[in-house]
Amino acid sequence: MASDIGILRRAGMELAYFSGYFRLKQRETGGAGVILRFERVRPREFRPFQPNRWREITPQFLDRTIRALKRWNFDLITMDEVCRRAVTLPRANRFACLTFDGGCKDVITQAYPVLSKHGVPFTVYLPTAFPDGLGEAWWLALEDMIAREDRISLVIDRKERRFATGSTLEKYDTFEFLTSWMRTLPPPDLSFAIHDLCTRYSVDLATLSRAASMDWDDLAKLAADPLVTIGSATVNYPALSNLKEADAQREMTMGKAVAETALHRAVRHFAYPFGDRQSWRREHVVMGQEAGFASAVSTIAGVVEAKGYTNLHALPRIAWDGRQRSLRMMRVMLSGCMFPQVRPSRDNWI
Repeated sequence: MASDIGILRRAGMELAYFSGYFRLKQRETGGAGVILRFERVRPREFRPFQPNRWREITPQFLDRTIRALKRWNFDLITMDEVCRRAVTLPRANRFACLTFDGGCKDVITQAYPVLSKHGVPFTVYLPTAFPDGLGEAWWLALEDMIAREDRISLVIDRKERRFATGSTLEKYDTFEFLTSWMRTLPPPDLSFAIHDLCTRYSVDLATLSRAASMDWDDLAKLAADPLVTIGSATVNYPALSNLKEADAQREMTMGKAVAETALHRAVRHFAYPFGDRQSWRREHVVMGQEAGFASAVSTIAGVVEAKGYTNLHALPRIAWDGRQRSLRMMRVMLSGCMFPQVRPSRDNWI
């Protein structure tokens, strides 16, 4: 598949790098710093069908990224420090904050050794149903069944739909269509749809989800490290925009309460599940404030401004596409020159 960055965008970024344009613009567009978003960290696999590869980086790339951030004179800081720098005057060095979504098992098995070696602080955003063994990683189940099958059928809008998945291209097209459709479903309908598919195609959703997620013992180990911040990402990781307001508020407050009870520490930071513009709305910003979170992060690309110009409960993050391995591209993105600028306002919510 073509990268999400796109051929023209990549060409523009290459030009910005080799021309030095990003350096000229960084003072104007770089803000106080950036929050980087990662998800899975594991060795590279060589399979033709890897629709979730954009969620992954290798331990080697994580190591290269940390070394590069230090070489580029970024201050590597915690989310608490992000909140402080976002409301004060800018400092000489910009900051970078590393965050990991989803509570994936490979954060502790693959990423943690690298991060510990460098003494780097980082944040893990946790959907609490997953360490409880109740979360449903439906995107992984969908990948598994499409990879094995030549044809997929399921009921959509009360009609049986059939999808050819014999070729790699057909597999990618089917995965993209079904993930886009499932993202729009309320949680009960989404759970019904993925369980129906897993039953039809013999996928053990519960086992798959548990194997991909950290348990509470893993999280207790991380929580004991002063360099690790545990944040919340609701209970079940639903797109909040698909929920009624009361249900969305319950997901946010219960996720915080469960994590605090299990880990015996305050949970002060939140990540909107999925985090794009379609998955949350302005009212969820208010809910985050009312729930007692000091910050809430999205997956909308951008930099964090100083002097309170970026809403702490609608923080942008730069999500790295795991199909890209170029530090040049990352350097250009960190400069902020590729993102639309946000007008200074304390009410900014992106």
